Formats: sequence, structure tokens, C-alpha cells
Amino acid sequence: MALSTLHNVRFAGMASCVPRQIVSNLEDCPLSQRSERERLVRNIGIQTRRLCAEQQCFSDLALIAAEKLLDDLQWEREEIGALIVVTQSPDYLYPATAIILQDRMGLPQTAIAFDVNLGCSGYPFGLHLLGSMIAAGGVKKGLLLIGDKTFKVKDPLFSDAGTATALEFDTSAAPMHFDLNSDGSGFRAIIRTVGGHREPYSQEHLIPQYDEHGNPYGPDYLQLDGPAVLSFSTQRVPPAVERLLSYAQVSKEQVDYFVFHQANRMINETIRKKLSLPTEKVPSTLQDYGNTSGASLPVTITARLHETLPSKRHQLLLAGFGIGLSWGSAIVDMEGAKFPAMIEA
Repeated sequence: MALSTLHNVRFAGMASCVPRQIVSNLEDCPLSQRSERERLVRNIGIQTRRLCAEQQCFSDLALIAAEKLLDDLQWEREEIGALIVVTQSPDYLYPATAIILQDRMGLPQTAIAFDVNLGCSGYPFGLHLLGSMIAAGGVKKGLLLIGDKTFKVKDPLFSDAGTATALEFDTSAAPMHFDLNSDGSGFRAIIRTVGGHREPYSQEHLIPQYDEHGNPYGPDYLQLDGPAVLSFSTQRVPPAVERLLSYAQVSKEQVDYFVFHQANRMINETIRKKLSLPTEKVPSTLQDYGNTSGASLPVTITARLHETLPSKRHQLLLAGFGIGLSWGSAIVDMEGAKFPAMIEA
């Protein structure tokens, strides 16, 4: 188990940006499927989702969030020493989206910029990666941009978002504690099989296919093994959270909020109940924003806690889990951080 602690890293702020386009899961289906969709919505807890405009990328949203955060922090672009982008929705297969954003944001050429290919578990991993660079002393200020754009717009689960998190070197900062894990034996539970070197695109993938309801599908779409994901999430996440609390010597009562990846209502409620957490300590954005992949932790913090957190010192436990399979948790002190309100673009 990958338990670790980072010192001298301050959580400086967070901003989130979502598309203006709102899609209703109850209305975005034929009338003949309405009763079936209503049952699905009750189970997954997602009523509306946010979807990018046709030519809008995740990076466009993340850029807006980052620029708002830098303005609120009054950081100069020349101060940024690292830019890490965590996404499965890059602008291009290559080069890395972080390299493109480095230029679009006007960051110095001395800034380290690279992508990380992770989805729903990505936030704790990205936080640890950027935090480690800052703790080592080479980077004084850095940005972590996380988000995704939905590939299959008719999927009732997923939404689009772009987020920015700012970390800086500070010898007086409270320690950050992490527990990060991976299990590649379950890689097929969440997978898009076509498009890589293992199975390149071919002419057969261009032939449209439709299910019994007339919805498009195919091997180049995301394939999700629901029962496997449910089992993984509810069996791995609760003990990992307990392990991190024990390692950090922090009680559940000392944690102000537990923020979990917004997978679906069934998974999240099972995790909450297994950990015996009160609902008021577990904010949710599933109903309004859906599953925003790796961005779901910052989206939930921004949507539900941006007015509460600046008022005093708060300690949060953040847990992301999903594709890989991978899962990670972090205990972070949010004292004095900036949290702009949700941005729509």
C-alpha cells in the first residue's frame, strides 16, 4: 500500500468550470423509454448533466478555471514552475495538452508541462504528483488541471468539466497524507478498446451500430462493466479510507468533509454507509452535474463548499476511484485557500 506524507506544500486554491449546456436525463430520451429512464435516474441519482459545445474541449474549460484562479490568487504567470494535466480527453493524441496550455496561458518556457492519463481516480494522484515536485524544492508554485469531455453524449452518467488547483511551497503548511493504489488485473472493467496500438482503427469501426433503442454504440465507445465497478468501488474504497485515517492519525470526527468521486448514487451511498458517515459530511453533486470523471472532486468542492471553506480552517478527505483499476485518497488542509464560485462557459 502506497501510504505517504508530503510536507511544505500549501493548498492555495481551486476553481471549476462547466459548460453552459444542460441536458436532462429524463427528457433526453424517447417517450417510449421514459419509465425505464426514470428508474435509471432513481438508481444513479443523476438528473442533469453538463455537455460541451461541439467545438469545445475540456482544455478550454480548464484554461478558464486556471486563469480565474490565478487572478484571484494574484499569481504572476512567470511564477508557475509546473503545469500537470490529468485527462483522458486530450486535444490531440499528441502532443500533450499541457504543452499546448503552457503556451495558451503564457506560462514561462521553464515551466514543466506534461499530461497524465487517468480518469476518475486522477485527482489524488495528480495532487500527489504536483505536491511531490513542490516538496522537493525545485518548484515553488504549480497548477494541476483535471477534467474530461464525454465521448458518448447519450450516456446518462457522464458530464464535462475542467478544473484548476494551485499548490505552492510553504514551510508552515500542514502535511498532506496520501494512499494511492492500482490493480491492473481489472483493466477491462472500464475500457475503450479501439484507437490504441493494441487495436488500431480500421474500416469496420466506421460502420455505425445501434442498440435496440436506436442509440449508437461500437467498440470505439467506452465499455463499462457495471457489476465489476460496483464491487471494486464498494469493497476497495472504504478500507482504503480507514487505512489512510489510521496512518495519518486522524479520526473521522476531525475530518470536516469527506468528498468522494461522484460515480453514481448506489456506489456513493454504499461507501458512505460502510464508513458510517453522516450525510452532512459527504457533499454530492450527482443530481446536478453527473459523473465528471477526474474533475468530480473539485467540481463537488466548488459547487457545495466554496462559500464554507474560506471561513476557517477545514480538513478534507478526498477519495477518487475508477479506471485502471485505481483508487487514491488524500487528507488535505484547506486553510486560507481561494475558492471562486462555479464558472459556466
